[in-house]
Amino acid sequence: MALSRLRSVLDSRRPLRIAFVLVVLVAVGLLAVSYVTAPPTFPERVERGGTIAEPANGTTVVATQGLGREGWHQAFVGDSPGELVAVAPDGSVAYYDDTYQAYWDVDPVEGTESTVEYVAAEYLSAEQCDAATDCYRNTVLRTNVSTGETREVYGYVVRNEPSIRWHDVDRVDETHLAVADISEDRAFVVDTETGIVEWQWDAQSDLPLDSGGEYPTDWTHINDVEILDDGRFMLSLRNQDRVVFVDPETGVQEDWTLGEEDNYDILYEQHNPDYLPESQGGPAVLVADSHNNRVVEYQRVDGEWEQTWQYGDAVLQWPRDGDRLPNGHTLVTDSNGDRVIEVDESGDVVWKLTVNLPYEAERLGTGDESTGGPSAASADLQSHEAGDGGGGGLSLRAIAYAIVPGEIILGLGFVLPGWMGFREALVVGGLVATLGLWAVLELYWAPWSVSLHKPVRFRRKE
Repeated sequence: MALSRLRSVLDSRRPLRIAFVLVVLVAVGLLAVSYVTAPPTFPERVERGGTIAEPANGTTVVATQGLGREGWHQAFVGDSPGELVAVAPDGSVAYYDDTYQAYWDVDPVEGTESTVEYVAAEYLSAEQCDAATDCYRNTVLRTNVSTGETREVYGYVVRNEPSIRWHDVDRVDETHLAVADISEDRAFVVDTETGIVEWQWDAQSDLPLDSGGEYPTDWTHINDVEILDDGRFMLSLRNQDRVVFVDPETGVQEDWTLGEEDNYDILYEQHNPDYLPESQGGPAVLVADSHNNRVVEYQRVDGEWEQTWQYGDAVLQWPRDGDRLPNGHTLVTDSNGDRVIEVDESGDVVWKLTVNLPYEAERLGTGDESTGGPSAASADLQSHEAGDGGGGGLSLRAIAYAIVPGEIILGLGFVLPGWMGFREALVVGGLVATLGLWAVLELYWAPWSVSLHKPVRFRRKE
């Protein structure tokens, strides 16, 4: 009985076709309205002048991850340059540059008020890099965001493929840089005047190849390096879900490792850990726990790491930086939430900048990263989670992350055009499903059948 009813419905061609047409028209109409009414892009807002954010206690410098005008990314997303932007205390744009395809780590230069040092990447054709294939150039630059004066500090050419663009460098002294070399799964110290590598740690010296991601394409995805006052290096191995501490003589100190591979309750593909020493209420590590959609802090207690603080809200998705400011506030870079926010001691958002795919942010005058800020334990900071309210309410983005694997959401975020949000993505998904079902029914209704035997035969249905 039920089967006969289903066949009766399926054979009602005219009503179903009308329904399909209406659904398609509504979906296309919704997408058209979203496109026409989309807010101006960040570059358009910058070009218009005026303020782009509320006033803040200092200049905020933000590096964004574009996907490139050329190179392998371009086939997927088209023209999508990165940006380095400095937002003045009054909310106006003090500096803006989109020369490079991606801007990553940005640090204030010690002893200056307006100069930052940052790492960026540019695509080079085979002819430009004198190679058999296209290349990328990782470049470290210094810019005075007040005058615009810029000079290159160091550059290094790598092959053109995924996961080869450096995400972080750290200043050792006036002539040396520490580099998190994502392309070679290592950290090294280089003399920027001679180009000679004077020290390096290779991940293979302490980690098995069956850990982390696929070797050699994206094994460790090492994305951060920080030199500690005691001479150790703190490194972020994203694909191993670990922050490791490396003695330059003996290698990884296992009893200091924060995180365990695939133990996502601790860390899940983290970015930009900051070390807070005893003088700031530590030892503690403040880290963007990216796939867990939070910024989290761990305190060293009796030789173990204990979680003491976290921040998350209904909007926060794939954060990749968190800096503790001297006043106890935390500057959070919310990459897939397309914003940089400042949250106070209670977890309330007190400042926000809307910008596409930010990677890292610095508040000038507060020290490098979390240098001037207290640990959460010493400042008695209150944690804030997605369900606590005050972060924008329940969103389709949050619902999608709860249902769909994070990797799929992130992938969509990289390939969808800027005007298309989660609502529009759902409409596109519904439109594709509708067209697919319509096509199947049209085949069902067709007067001809196809035999897949050799030779292929077409027969009129009885």
